[in-house]
Amino acid sequence: MTISVLGVLLIIGTILVFAYIGVDTISDAISSSVDKGAEYDELAKLQSDYSSLKVQYDSVKKEVYQRNNDNLTRTYLNAEIELVKARSAIDDVKSALETSKPKSEVDERIKTTRYQLQVASQALSDVRALM
Repeated sequence: MTISVLGVLLIIGTILVFAYIGVDTISDAISSSVDKGAEYDELAKLQSDYSSLKVQYDSVKKEVYQRNNDNLTRTYLNAEIELVKARSAIDDVKSALETSKPKSEVDERIKTTRYQLQVASQALSDVRALM
């Protein structure tokens, strides 16, 4: 009788261990999905900021070329390079999310993209100051 009770307890213990492992795995998967959702939201915001900045660049571009000023044109082209770098940084964030890179790496790429968008915005302000 004690052997069968002990056997039942071991079976129940084994089932509980596997249930715990299963619940823990599911919990981690859900937590990871929530983190990725926030990062995708941040990517969408970065893309929106980029689009807004791109529209501003396009409107300034016409004026720059109409003025036919070499210094202004050179400054605008350098600013446009910063905008291209911002686009590249956004693509890096998107790539990191699609390939399931670690959260720390995605966060670092997001931080880099924010900085690059600030640089591109400042470069556009510099162009406008010369106009």
